[in-house]
Amino acid sequence: MLNRRILRIKVFKVLYSYAENPAMSLKEAEAELEISCQAVRDLYLYMLSLISPLTAEASARIEAARAKFNPTEEERNPNMKFVGNRIAPLLDADPDFKKLISKKKFSWDQNDVFLRKLYESVRSKDYFQAYLNSGESSLKEDAALFVRIFEEELVDNPDLETILEEMSIYWIDDLAYALTWCCRTLESLGNGHRWELPPLYQSEIMAKTGAVVDSDKEFAARLLRGAFNGYGRYYQMIAEAVPKWDKDRLFVIDAVLVIAGLAEVEHFPEIPNKISVNEYVEISKFYSTPKSRSFVNGLLDNLIKNKLSLSL
Repeated sequence: MLNRRILRIKVFKVLYSYAENPAMSLKEAEAELEISCQAVRDLYLYMLSLISPLTAEASARIEAARAKFNPTEEERNPNMKFVGNRIAPLLDADPDFKKLISKKKFSWDQNDVFLRKLYESVRSKDYFQAYLNSGESSLKEDAALFVRIFEEELVDNPDLETILEEMSIYWIDDLAYALTWCCRTLESLGNGHRWELPPLYQSEIMAKTGAVVDSDKEFAARLLRGAFNGYGRYYQMIAEAVPKWDKDRLFVIDAVLVIAGLAEVEHFPEIPNKISVNEYVEISKFYSTPKSRSFVNGLLDNLIKNKLSLSL
């Protein structure tokens, strides 16, 4: 499930926590990394569990309209296609999925206001009306509808972001990634496959196909250990490379990104330096200042060529 880009981000965030709290031990840092990685899959499960409550919300709205004193013809004879979608009962009947959701105590019951707003938004969209009026009905079509909902209604949704932020400090930055995996799952269900819990690491998925791949779990662990143990040495290299900067005033996020990059180059010689540098430059676009891209790129490149090479 987790690819190396997101694992680099996870390691970077743990290192940033260490920079803010130097009393953190390596053991604590490793535990934090493991929790952070597991949280992505938990978020995937929580978002996938939204399908049944959203379907139930639609059903409740239809029944409430039918119960009016003087319902319209459309309210008396509603289009039940969405309420009768095949995806919700498929997940509800899956013992493994139900067991996990129950074990983790995931529920949308306290978010009824969000569910109402979400359903109102969905039912107002052209893609939803096209689904209702397509004249056909299939598992594949139901799955495709939920993919549209996940892609168009849940990304950058401020109400959802508030809910996730209150539930877990790890979730808010991982929503887009988790939703991507939800959509992959929906497409698989639409093709008639049974739900399976995705392995936590991308390498585990690839290994299932018979591919010979290095462990992504070991990659993340080695990267964190290398950066953590070499933190002081790497930081000194940075301070010497930018003498005009007071080392206490170096932007912490940029420094941590460079440290992670140096650790990767030093401990993973099989990865081309250019790829490692580009990865941390890309991460800087989302977690640092507009000027950080060129700063991280230039400093990493300079340190790798003129400093780090001396210790390899």
